[in-house]
Amino acid sequence: MTDEQKHTPFLTSSEPENTVSTKTWLIASGAVVLLIVIAAVATLRRTPVDTGAALAADANAASLPISDRSMSEATNGAGGKSTYLDGTITNNTGKTLNAAIVQVTFAMTDGTQPHREMTPLMLVRTRVPYVDLQMVSADPIKPGDHRDFRLIFESVPANWDVQPPVITITHAELR
Repeated sequence: MTDEQKHTPFLTSSEPENTVSTKTWLIASGAVVLLIVIAAVATLRRTPVDTGAALAADANAASLPISDRSMSEATNGAGGKSTYLDGTITNNTGKTLNAAIVQVTFAMTDGTQPHREMTPLMLVRTRVPYVDLQMVSADPIKPGDHRDFRLIFESVPANWDVQPPVITITHAELR
């Protein structure tokens, strides 16, 4: 054998090409699942919807009184304004409240049709270092208990009369 035949060429490899490892596929799959979860959470935190028409109160609404209402506003870095409606809901039913949808009606100064928005009731989970909200289903309200809530509105019209809006519980899920 000559010297040329004994040496492996410089650019060729005697090892087979590596394929994508199982670990790489697992990491990629995990990333896709994480993106799906993030999208689902973002969908649940939708902004309230302007419903236009007044809806009837849920049959259990009278047993779910709302008290201690207060309002505040804040501007964001983009020049928009958020309106916050805080309060307390008490469960005077004999069942556990697992979810609630409310319709909030803002009266207008010029007498035009009121601005109405539907939104899920969001409970205050923590207040420090910031107000963190959660769905009622994350910590259902037992009979006789009360919880603080916060509703956030991004599209309250400029001609709102600045009076506390009317809150109507249009759907209550009790078990």
